[in-house]
Amino acid sequence: MNKDLVKIILVTAGAVLFNLVFWNEKLAINTVLFDAFLLSALFFLYPTARKSATVNWLLLGHLVSLIMVVVHNTDLSKIAFVVTLLLIAGFAEYTHRSAWFAGGSMLMNVVMVVASFVESIKINKGKPAKRKGVSRFIRFAIFPLILVIIFFLIYRDANNAFSDIAGRIGVQLEIFFGHFFDFFSWQRLLFLLLGLLITGSILLKSKLDYFSTRETRMNDGLQRSRKSLRQKRMSGFFQFVEMIMGKMASGMMALKNENTTGIISLVLLNVLLLLVNCVDVNFLWLHFQYKPGLPVYKMVHEGTELLIVSIVLAMAILLFFFKGNLNFYKRNRWLKYGAYAWIIQNAMLVSSVFLRDYYYILKHGLAYKRIGVLFFLLMVLIGLVTVFLKIWSRRTNYFLFRVNAWAGIAVLVLATTIHWDEFMAGYNLKRKNTVDLDVSFLLSLSDKALPLLDTNIVALQKRENDARLQKHNSQPVCDTCFIEELKQREIQFVQKQKELTWLSWNYADAYTKKYFRKKGLITAIN
Repeated sequence: MNKDLVKIILVTAGAVLFNLVFWNEKLAINTVLFDAFLLSALFFLYPTARKSATVNWLLLGHLVSLIMVVVHNTDLSKIAFVVTLLLIAGFAEYTHRSAWFAGGSMLMNVVMVVASFVESIKINKGKPAKRKGVSRFIRFAIFPLILVIIFFLIYRDANNAFSDIAGRIGVQLEIFFGHFFDFFSWQRLLFLLLGLLITGSILLKSKLDYFSTRETRMNDGLQRSRKSLRQKRMSGFFQFVEMIMGKMASGMMALKNENTTGIISLVLLNVLLLLVNCVDVNFLWLHFQYKPGLPVYKMVHEGTELLIVSIVLAMAILLFFFKGNLNFYKRNRWLKYGAYAWIIQNAMLVSSVFLRDYYYILKHGLAYKRIGVLFFLLMVLIGLVTVFLKIWSRRTNYFLFRVNAWAGIAVLVLATTIHWDEFMAGYNLKRKNTVDLDVSFLLSLSDKALPLLDTNIVALQKRENDARLQKHNSQPVCDTCFIEELKQREIQFVQKQKELTWLSWNYADAYTKKYFRKKGLITAIN
């Protein structure tokens, strides 16, 4: 069978399967069924992909994400599942080393999916079917069908038992065709088109391999290039440098001038950052204390965003100085020393930002942004290490972004192994006597956290009443507001579960349902 025809069949089958398993369902055990079909089809169409080490490592991360979708069913696990699936397809269909370029190829697949599907249909448009065989079949079938209909009506009227059986069969056929036409409603049809788009984007390779071709010209190692002044001025980056440095940016002494400018800049920046780090070491590392009457937010958390921006800008500055031939300049030793000192000091600044976040967590507990800051700082540290390797080993920016992308994917997959909503609720509730609990935030967490909230419901209601009393200097309007809101969450969970089938089964929901059954809080859960 022609390979393009096989692609059409697989894409169509995938769209139908997508429609069947995901309609009015959540991503859960149904994701395993759809993913098994997609991966099988992908490796069938592109069999050489299984020999790729990159694809196999991505497949491992993808399977971890898939398992976490079924176990934790968090948004993070679903994002990791989608990202790793798209990257597997990108590396299976194209020649890539970087996740960025593979992502670009998959974006091209999405843009060109309609054209790819139509082109495959045109290629496989076969010869007109022979009408002679069809017409003969119709002629042979008409007379026997007429006879069957006539004798069916006779037997139905003559035999009551047969009439009852025929009636029950008729009722079942009516139900079947009723569901059949429900399946082809406008909403279901649009959902089917969405399935075609998703399946086609993953299985149909676009003929526009722009990103794959572009990446073949990329190297990890820097190479010294010689360009004329006219060629340099065609670059917008050189025009920017020339605007700042004037004639010093061109001529025989250009590299020396750039080196001198870089040394002066890094010396000044290192001195300035040293002062900041000394203040942080004294204030945060050695003598930190919570001051009564001063909000913790203003004391340790305010300005964290700007410090993070400064660290990112610091890495951009190093990329600016070590952008090209300056890496090969024989007298750039002091420039490199300044860069290494700048990297070490920024690592210290990362530690100070970490302490700010840590102190804030000790006082107010865990929350999404506070955990997000920790992961971001981890990626920043990885970025600083790779910038050091880039300068030390004369690597390209392509190497820098490629390695950091893989590090980001690894961190994303590992982060899915923890149910963060449950983790945050457990951490904060265990420290409810020392942490300023945000009861409203706890109530906004996912359903997996409901059993923990229910276990601590009395203490949380007391904490909520005390907070309202302190804030408004009066008795709370409602003494059981938190309890009522939590019960409403439980009712919503039950109603939502009743609307789902086994296709939406996941361990997180099953755990919550089991808790409610055991406690007898809600007996209506199926």
